Amino acid sequence: MSSIIQLLPDHVANQIAAGEVVQRPASVVKELLENAVDAGATDIKLIVKDAGKSLIQVIDNGKGMSVTDARLCFERHATSKIRKAEDLFQLHTKGFRGEALASIAAIAHVELKTKQELEELGTLIVIEGSKVVSQDVTVTPNGTSFSVKNLFFNIPARRNFLKSEVIELRHIMDEFQRVALAHPNIYFSFYHNGNEVFVLPATNLRQRIVSLFAGKTNEKLVPASEETDILRISGFVGKPEFAKKNRGEQFFFVNDRYIKSGYLHHAIMNAYEGLLREGTQPSYFLYLTVPTNTIDINIHPTKTEIKFDDEQALYAILRATVKHSLGQFNVAPVLDFNRDSNLDTPYHYKNAEASYPTIQVDGNYNPFSEDSIRQKKDSLKSLNHHKSTPTSWESLYVGLKDDMGSLVEIGGMNFENDEATSGLFDDGEAATDVKKTYQIQKKYIVNPIKSGMIIVDQQRAHQRILYEELLRNMTVEHATSQQLLFPLHLYFSKNEIHLITELQLSLTNTGFQFEPNQDDHIVITGLPSGVSDSQVNLIFEQLLGDLHDGIPSNSFSQNDTIAKSMAKSLAIKSGTSLTEKEQENIVNGLFACKEPNVSPFQKPTFITMSVEDLDKKFTL
Repeated sequence: MSSIIQLLPDHVANQIAAGEVVQRPASVVKELLENAVDAGATDIKLIVKDAGKSLIQVIDNGKGMSVTDARLCFERHATSKIRKAEDLFQLHTKGFRGEALASIAAIAHVELKTKQELEELGTLIVIEGSKVVSQDVTVTPNGTSFSVKNLFFNIPARRNFLKSEVIELRHIMDEFQRVALAHPNIYFSFYHNGNEVFVLPATNLRQRIVSLFAGKTNEKLVPASEETDILRISGFVGKPEFAKKNRGEQFFFVNDRYIKSGYLHHAIMNAYEGLLREGTQPSYFLYLTVPTNTIDINIHPTKTEIKFDDEQALYAILRATVKHSLGQFNVAPVLDFNRDSNLDTPYHYKNAEASYPTIQVDGNYNPFSEDSIRQKKDSLKSLNHHKSTPTSWESLYVGLKDDMGSLVEIGGMNFENDEATSGLFDDGEAATDVKKTYQIQKKYIVNPIKSGMIIVDQQRAHQRILYEELLRNMTVEHATSQQLLFPLHLYFSKNEIHLITELQLSLTNTGFQFEPNQDDHIVITGLPSGVSDSQVNLIFEQLLGDLHDGIPSNSFSQNDTIAKSMAKSLAIKSGTSLTEKEQENIVNGLFACKEPNVSPFQKPTFITMSVEDLDKKFTL
């Protein structure tokens, strides 16, 4: 009987490994940037075309590789970081398993140029699908240039699973930001399709954060630091009033390696307890330094998850550190050069005693003297002279005549009445029997109907009304816009500005009007009818949070996403007290919708209870 189990060919094994290492172009960017950091580079340039599908190139000025190392780095499990198994718990670098370059070379066209400082000529290696096409000497600067072209050229199924260019570029920007935040002492630059995206000179951590996220990030940051025997914490947390709907600006770094940890995130949220608005998330950029032998990095293919020896101690220290920083940030005086000095207390008044008001009394005044009595009588006479009281109220209507000279007879007037029609809320009785709505717990609206009553969820109903109105404005009608006397300036990160720019046409159809966008903020000159200035920031935060997984590819899906997001932001919330007129408007507006039964998020908007259902409740 022949053997069934066989060894896989190297090129097949490399493609299987590539499935773990390279999920999308951003994975290649991460591996190449980390390799450049490990090479000791002080200047790293990232060049991308077509969101990484056509080209990903990383150029660094690191120590470079010899001819032998340049050829050997493409072999599986070839690494300079590990010599024995114990080295896995003494890691001070990014990559260590030696799978990245072999996996990338298996699914792309790769070109490597590298030269060490003491060498006159460098090495050029070209690989296509794990096969070495050529190896030559070349003239190249010190360091390494790694070009990855035509990603997934030999695996078309994987290439078809890639998202749109906007989504893939956003993932690349995320990876670039994580590496740049971990190493503020390195000069980074990023170009996409020939356009400059980021240029980040070597600087301190605070300035690196401001350069990446732009806007008014500097005034949002509160320093956080603590040092113990098992943990050293440094970095910044955001002030509670600047918390956002999405979780975009939340970064943990352990020994300069970006990680994700729901457990540590819970410690941060615990520290912010009672300080955040409902549904908002704080920003934080926290750097944890722990002994390398107390963590295990090799538990996830992307190395973004880490196992700690003593998680409970780290949780307690992190929570206490953040809580202490939040308690201190508004206590220390701040030097503000924009402050109006006229509001300050002058120095010569600083230690002066307060002057008390004095009361002066005329000791010679006699209220019972003849002069005083005469003055009182004169004032009373003048007051009565101006007061005119008619003898009877009928005299007020004397002379009220119409143009023909006869008194107006109100009883003879005819008033136009609306024609009564039967419907869901009309039981056929006399028109004088007015039906009313009632609000329960500031959440539900109860309205009697012919067969019993309906109970409407006010928030979901209003979401449905707004959703259909917004969709109609975006697809059929032209939305009305109210011009602003003073334009609104909203500050966002470059990534968020890019998302808003992509959706600008759809947002204009809802009633927003924009001026040309700047690098770090957008300028709004007009708002949709019914939207106030204070709601704009909330709308865009909600929209950016809903687009965290990417912008839909077709225009209908974009309109649908925007309409749902804005309906969620603008709808009245549970707990809002409504007048009887507002309650009636919601009920009438809901049943005028095309799909009144469910909200835009497929949740029921109302339920009905018949008289029979009520009778059953009282049946013994």
